[in-house]
Amino acid sequence: MYTEKVIEHFRHPHNMGKMKEYSAVGRVGNILCGDVMWLYIRVERDATGREVIADVSWETFGCTAAIATSSMVSDLAKGRTLEEAIAISNRDVANQLGGLPPIKMHCSGLAADALSEAIYEYLTKEGRDIPAALQARHEHIQKDMATLEERYKVFLDRDPSKGKTDEAPSCS
Repeated sequence: MYTEKVIEHFRHPHNMGKMKEYSAVGRVGNILCGDVMWLYIRVERDATGREVIADVSWETFGCTAAIATSSMVSDLAKGRTLEEAIAISNRDVANQLGGLPPIKMHCSGLAADALSEAIYEYLTKEGRDIPAALQARHEHIQKDMATLEERYKVFLDRDPSKGKTDEAPSCS
């Protein structure tokens, strides 16, 4: 079952919605479960000149865990330097929520990946060097997405208006 903290973030999510003025957006999804996340960040310099994530917001289509993890990762990232935010993992997200059922741990991974992808996009747009760990994470995310899309291409390309196709299994 879900922890009270998961339920709280689901019922009263923090930082939900599309940010009007953002520096970058991370887009991730899992075609197996249908969860899709957009995580927006606004990067600014703090009083000491460090780049920090001044604001975070998100839009998520998904289950209770997807909503709660989006809310939690936005709390964890806000006010952090880019380096600190890059280090936020799916375990950090899940632990801050008091845990997730094993079958829902992928949601914490999606939330952490959305944050990483937003930072990756920001650094890329700014023409900056990408830290090795972030580059590796981005490549892993892209590889996973490509693999899933290829594996389930027949379902993604299927036109429901044309009825059953030979490629798609029947539910009957």
